[in-house]
Amino acid sequence: MIPTSFDYAAPTTIDEALQMLAASPDDTKLLAGGQSLIPVMKLRLADAEHLVDLGRIEQMRGVRMDGDRLVIGAMTEHHEVASHPLVAAHAGVLADAAASVADPQVRHRGTIGGALVHADPAGDYPAPALALDAELVITGATGTRTVPAAEFFEDYFTTAVGDDEILTEIRLPSYSGWGGRYEKFTRVAQQWSIVAVAAEVRVDGGVIAEARIGLTNMGSTPIRARGVEAALAGCAIDDGSVAEACASVAEGTSPPNDINGDADYRRHLATVLTRRAVLGAARQEPAH
Repeated sequence: MIPTSFDYAAPTTIDEALQMLAASPDDTKLLAGGQSLIPVMKLRLADAEHLVDLGRIEQMRGVRMDGDRLVIGAMTEHHEVASHPLVAAHAGVLADAAASVADPQVRHRGTIGGALVHADPAGDYPAPALALDAELVITGATGTRTVPAAEFFEDYFTTAVGDDEILTEIRLPSYSGWGGRYEKFTRVAQQWSIVAVAAEVRVDGGVIAEARIGLTNMGSTPIRARGVEAALAGCAIDDGSVAEACASVAEGTSPPNDINGDADYRRHLATVLTRRAVLGAARQEPAH
């Protein structure tokens, strides 16, 4: 199908984009990579009188260190997140998740910021962002504010970004020396996650010293498995010990029932994938 007609603009600065957005926030949509917005516009499940393309705003691109914080511009494409050495060194599970997004064509067009603001429960960035205690930098006409990932995702396809605001960058603590793994289960290749698990693990003295665990598609927003994180502290790195520590990961979750599987199936998957993700991260095994 063909989308409804709209006016198109491509600003080169954040201030220009905010001015365009402020002129008609209810009738304006922001275009990042377009991998989620364009398909729904073609189906006429969404429309806009004004489309503001953020693709020419260079200040919203790239990966850098700011002291001990990893900073990723919201318009950075998935393939750069997956392949950038700074992301691999300081947020390994995020690089692993980015490499699993869709297919190469999508990874070269889609952006981390667009995916986070889209906030699909089955999307691959929210759980790593939550597990890594990311901070999301949001810019509006009145200035800039920083929202922790735990408060950013509010419900299905709903975030803390206001109608007149733009997500401009993602800031993360450094997890240098930790191991990261994103384990994802799909029915067919390049599908949205039926369930996925993000694990970032620090090993000390041959045991797990700390762990960060995030769950994908186990509720309307990503879920932090803090009980499992506590159980993993001091855990030996063997299948039996890790499986025991991860056994309760699905407790308190509300996974969907749909054509890809019912809630009980997803709870089982979460338990299996958490064990795999933790062991892979702890042993720093190459990603699949």
